[in-house]
Amino acid sequence: MTPTSIRSALVALVASTALTGAALADDAKPLAGKTIGITTIRADNQADRLFYQSAIAEVEALGGTVIGLDAQSNDQTQIAHIQTLIAQKPDAVIEILGNLEVLEPWLAKVTEAGIPLFTIDTTSKAAVNVVASDNYGLGSALALQLVNDIGAKGNVLVFNGFYSVPPCRIRYDQFRYVLKDFPEITVIEPELRDVIPNTAQRAYSDVTDMLTKYPNEGDISAVWSCWDVPLIGATQAIDASGRKGIYTYGVDGSPDFLDQVADPESAGGAVVVQQLVEMGKVSARNVAAYLNGETVPPVTFVPGIIVTKKNADEVIPTLPATD
Repeated sequence: MTPTSIRSALVALVASTALTGAALADDAKPLAGKTIGITTIRADNQADRLFYQSAIAEVEALGGTVIGLDAQSNDQTQIAHIQTLIAQKPDAVIEILGNLEVLEPWLAKVTEAGIPLFTIDTTSKAAVNVVASDNYGLGSALALQLVNDIGAKGNVLVFNGFYSVPPCRIRYDQFRYVLKDFPEITVIEPELRDVIPNTAQRAYSDVTDMLTKYPNEGDISAVWSCWDVPLIGATQAIDASGRKGIYTYGVDGSPDFLDQVADPESAGGAVVVQQLVEMGKVSARNVAAYLNGETVPPVTFVPGIIVTKKNADEVIPTLPATD
C-alpha cells in the first residue's frame, strides 16, 4: 500500500466513525441508562482539558451518566481512580493520556473485570478502541518542516521527558527517523527534559542556559518537543535573548504557542494542531456504538493540521473550535 493510499484509508476510517457518531446522536439517547467512567492523568492544559471535557460532554449529550476522575498529573492517583472505577463497574471506561508503562497492568484489569475499555492517546493492548491523532504522520510532517526551515543542517535542542507516553514516543521516533536522512543535522546531547508542572517556566530556564552555553549565531538552529507547552517558554527565552535564526516546533495548538508561530518577529516555527474536541467526542461515540452492538475499529485516527509561519494568517482563523 502506498503512502497516499494509507492516508486515504485513514481519512475514510475517520469519516466512517464520524458518520456512526452522527447517526447515534440523532437516535434519541443511545447511552441512556449507561454509566461511563472517564479517567484522565490531568486536565490542567488545553489539550488535556479539551480531551476530558469534550468526552464528558458527549457522553452526557448521548444520554449517559459520567463518573469523571482527574488524577492531577499523579500516576498513582490515576491507578487508584482505575481501581475505583473497576469497583463501581460502569458500562465502559474511557482512559485519557498517562504513562503506559505504569498503566498497562491496570488497564488490563479493567477488561478482566468485564468492562469495555476505550482510550484517548493511550495505545493500550487492553483497549477496544484507541482514539489518537495520526502521530506517525504528524510526527514526520513536523520533522520535515523543521528540516526545510533550517536548510537541512544545524544543531537542534530536543525536549524528551515523556517517552513512555505513547504519542510522545511515536512523535519522537518519527522525528529521529526523518533526521537519519539528514546527516548535517545534529541533536545536542544531553537532551532536555520537559517537566510537569511549571512546564513553560522550566523550559524558559533550560533554554536560556543553553543559549548561554552556545552563544554564537548558528550554534542552535531549532528546538523540538512532542507537545507545545514547553515551547512557549523556550520561544520566550529565544525572543528575550534577541537571537535570530532559531525556531521552535511542537504539537497541540496551545493559544500562546499559536500566537508565537503567527508572530513574524517570534521564534515560534510550526505547530501541528490536534482536533482535541473532536477526539473526545469520537471516543464517546465509539463507546455508544459498541454498547449498542456495532463494530468499532481498534484505532480511530484523527488528522492534525500544521500551522507554520507562512500559512498562520490563513489557517489559524479556520481551525476547529476549542470549546
